[in-house]
Amino acid sequence: CTFPTFPFFSFFHGIRAIRGIGSDAIVGADAPGEVCHVHINCGPTFRYWEGQSLGVVPPGLCPKSGKPNTVRLYSIASTRYGDDGAGTSVSLCVRRAVYWDKETGAEDPAKKGICSNFLCDATPGTEIMMTGPTGQVMLLPKDPSTPVIMVATGTGIAPMRAYIRRFFVEDVPSWNFTGLAWLFMGVANSDATLYDDEFQECVKRFPGQFRIDYALSREQNNKKGGKMYIQDKVEEYKDQVFGLLDGGAHMYFCGLKGMMPGILSMLEGVCKEKGIDYEEWLEGLKKNGQWHVEVY
Repeated sequence: CTFPTFPFFSFFHGIRAIRGIGSDAIVGADAPGEVCHVHINCGPTFRYWEGQSLGVVPPGLCPKSGKPNTVRLYSIASTRYGDDGAGTSVSLCVRRAVYWDKETGAEDPAKKGICSNFLCDATPGTEIMMTGPTGQVMLLPKDPSTPVIMVATGTGIAPMRAYIRRFFVEDVPSWNFTGLAWLFMGVANSDATLYDDEFQECVKRFPGQFRIDYALSREQNNKKGGKMYIQDKVEEYKDQVFGLLDGGAHMYFCGLKGMMPGILSMLEGVCKEKGIDYEEWLEGLKKNGQWHVEVY
């Protein structure tokens, strides 16, 4: 599902994730890097669905080409109704990209991410040129009783946050999620968990429907004594995960593409343990529309 391009929307509120600053921060003081929750007033004509992406064109010229900056894609972190519930806003989860020069021992501002810094530094009233929305890969199943398994690393949590708010936060008379939602989230440490306060509230309200398992690579060890990565955490629950997939669950992956080789290798190993043909099993999930991957 694609929609027209709508340029120049007004940025009306930003929850700036400056580490250690009150409840507006979505990462703690010991998190590696800065992440911002960007809330954009897009008006009622910009329509999107959970799991879609939008493009942002930062102002200015590209330092290398001298031409206008090109579009950058971001997964949408809000539901179709927006964080305000009025259907007039859209939210993004943005990690500020900076470059650390080892020779000088300082950040090099000339090499910082143009778009991420533009969004993280935006203030109320800033104009943002947006395109989209685009994408069908990460859309939710139509049947609200379908179990959903979510695997995210870092800002790959964006579409998962949209799903979770759709499932457990919004009160939509015509749509009621009755399945199981299971989130596996991989980050460096406890301070790097994103939207955890929102998620924990959902766990309290829906303990039988929503569960979260974190893979904290700098704080936890896997069964072999090494760092706990996302594939290790999923493997801990391999029997339950395979059972849910066999029962028709949909599995979603979003984050850095480097996570997928480890995930696929782990699943292949589990298939071998269970006497399952891995290639046939994975192809079956894709054919049935149960396998959703958006990595970058």
